[in-house]
Amino acid sequence: MKKILFATLALATSTAGAVEYSAVQADKSSISFVSKQMGVAVNGRFPKFTAQMAFDPAKPEATKVNISVDLAAIDAGSKDANDEVVGKQWFNVRMFPTATFTSSSVKALAAGKYEIAGSLSIKGKALPVTAPFTFKADGNNGIFEGSFSLKRNDFAIGEGSWSDVSMVANEVQVSFRVVAAAAAPATAPAAPATPTKTPAKTK
Repeated sequence: MKKILFATLALATSTAGAVEYSAVQADKSSISFVSKQMGVAVNGRFPKFTAQMAFDPAKPEATKVNISVDLAAIDAGSKDANDEVVGKQWFNVRMFPTATFTSSSVKALAAGKYEIAGSLSIKGKALPVTAPFTFKADGNNGIFEGSFSLKRNDFAIGEGSWSDVSMVANEVQVSFRVVAAAAAPATAPAAPATPTKTPAKTK
């Protein structure tokens, strides 16, 4: 009986301590980027994207992340730039309307610091990327912030004469901030009832 009670208590304790952040709040999250044109930094962002994730800080290796970005909604800093970058030589959104990221692993680096690796697909080409990120709990929410760099020519973003990196730099810095609410913890199974003994009849 002691073994059963101990196992039940251990299960309840581990379940109570598990917190999984999975409800992504798109209105509080953002994906932005910085490119350089003639050496001048130009800020942009992707205001429309969907994300699914499951992150437990106690088990980061079990993390799953999937992000899909609506490329046609890009804000590249001006209307002329927006019209240009959705075209065939750049993102070619008619054929490739979305960019996607799927995680393959997450590992802890230090307190509140992690590294995520996965596959980034743009214009039909998938390449591995790795990004450090930080995590902090804020009430019922988890806040994830990080960044990574990519080379636009690796994904054919800017074909033909636009592939010349003397005009538009090859390296693009991408930053992300994801806010996700914690899911309600699972309810621990009830402890097995202790059988009661029927009192002996008196003669």
